[in-house]
Amino acid sequence: MAKAKKVKQISFSIRNRVGLVSEITSALASAKVNIHTISAYEQEKNARFMLIVDSNSKASKTLAKLKIKVKEEDMVAVEMPNKVGELQKVSKKITDAGININYMYGTTGTGRVSTCVFKTSDNRRTISVINK
Repeated sequence: MAKAKKVKQISFSIRNRVGLVSEITSALASAKVNIHTISAYEQEKNARFMLIVDSNSKASKTLAKLKIKVKEEDMVAVEMPNKVGELQKVSKKITDAGININYMYGTTGTGRVSTCVFKTSDNRRTISVINK
């Protein structure tokens, strides 16, 4: 059964260049910041990062040393069994409640649990609907 909770995501955009992911992750690792989830991609020559970490304050302070200003926003993290159709069940619950999914990212990994991170039009209600 899926379980949803509110999480805080940090995000930022910076001019993309070779080695940027390595630079960002090295800085966070040196500051002993654990990355729980990450989405990073290039859009119009800029790199866009979205991360859930174990300490937003440490991550923000570390990234500020690299002249990176982060934005923090509420998200919904959903843990679900790593089985066929589980994401469909979660997305149907959200849809049936009339809630729009603005974007999402996630991973199944190789374990028994997968995690997806959602930004929706109503995060509070999304959590309630999934946890019913």
